[in-house]
Amino acid sequence: MVPLSWYLALSAVLFTIGVVGVLIQRNVIALFMCIELMLNAVNLSLIAFSRLHNDVTGQLFVFIVMAVAAAEAAVGLAIIISLFRNRETLNVDEADLLKL
Repeated sequence: MVPLSWYLALSAVLFTIGVVGVLIQRNVIALFMCIELMLNAVNLSLIAFSRLHNDVTGQLFVFIVMAVAAAEAAVGLAIIISLFRNRETLNVDEADLLKL
């Protein structure tokens, strides 16, 4: 049996990679993937704690987070497609929608 600390360490590493990616990336698609990576890191820790306590509440939270992430992915990709069609760029710095 794998100890809880390994799951939490993996979750922390994945979350850290996601945060660094959000801070460094300028491409909207890569930024979007880093946010999804952070969500999955949190899901991993929720599942690990759920298994530790033999309770399904953490698994239910993961199901809810996955449903919200799917909706967020659909809306986010629609926004990204609209941004690319209007501005012809996926660079965050060049995509100022409030400017004319």
